[in-house]
Amino acid sequence: MAKAKTDDTAAGGAAGATDAAQPEGSTLGYEQARDELIEVVRSLEAGGTTLEESLALWERGEELAKVCRRWLDGARARLDAALAEEDEAEAEAAAE
Repeated sequence: MAKAKTDDTAAGGAAGATDAAQPEGSTLGYEQARDELIEVVRSLEAGGTTLEESLALWERGEELAKVCRRWLDGARARLDAALAEEDEAEAEAAAE
């Protein structure tokens, strides 16, 4: 069974990230957060935990899901920006 973590860094407790791709306040990478979230879900689905343990796992899962969402939103924003730059360059080239 996965142990419920109470790592505040995933919840925004760390200082702002310097890497533009990394969600602000997160020290977990996308894959780390996703893998831990999978373990949390497996633990909850397996049962055999007390109500308090289940609630702690659920809360950790919610925080991990937020970390994953921030990573995915950041990746989408970067892709959108790159595509917009590409479109602008093509429009400028066509105007010449």
